[in-house]
Amino acid sequence: MATPPRRALRIAVKALAWAFAAVGLFMIAAWVGSAIPRNSKWTEPASGVEIMVETNGIHTAIVLPLVTAQKDWRGDFPVSDIPAAERPYTHVSVSWGEREVFLDTPTWADLSPLTALRAATGGDGLLHVAHYVRPAPDENARILRLRPEEYVRLVSAIEAQVVPADMRRTFLGYEDWDVFYDAPGTYHLGNTCNQWTSDTLAAAGVRTGVWTPFAGGVMRWVRH
Repeated sequence: MATPPRRALRIAVKALAWAFAAVGLFMIAAWVGSAIPRNSKWTEPASGVEIMVETNGIHTAIVLPLVTAQKDWRGDFPVSDIPAAERPYTHVSVSWGEREVFLDTPTWADLSPLTALRAATGGDGLLHVAHYVRPAPDENARILRLRPEEYVRLVSAIEAQVVPADMRRTFLGYEDWDVFYDAPGTYHLGNTCNQWTSDTLAAAGVRTGVWTPFAGGVMRWVRH
């Protein structure tokens, strides 16, 4: 009969093995899910409304022109909500994520295991909106052109996440040009910030992956 220390060691080894197996299965499922396209017949037009899909390697966001014939975002995301309100902003970057992760981790080094665990098992949503002045495309901020009617659908999908100004709270951003807003939705492993990006693009009719929990799964569908 195994002694208590040996039994505890065996239990710990088995638990660790199961944890590694679960992580491995999750990674495989994410890779497969991001490779399966939605809106597979969609093609990018030669001209149209130019948006951008950006990433920092972990998180993705959709960058939108501040004013177009289809939408003026200044009503939803007023510049008065940020400290540096005097700059000539031309675009807004919109993303969705988990409240505590957004508010408590200005850098990824600040992310604690407890916060990550809470987010993975279910957390409240929050919108992050950053204001930009003529953002330049690069490897991590790629231009995506939409037909006007596709952009209208994209706008509608984002508007569904915008709580009216008189019913939402605002939270200071990381810099003087960004801000957080209350938003609907529950964050969990099946509904991550990157899944929100791909779901929003898919609602516009854009070709993107079925399940994209990681940033790479989103960016693989946006040409360089």
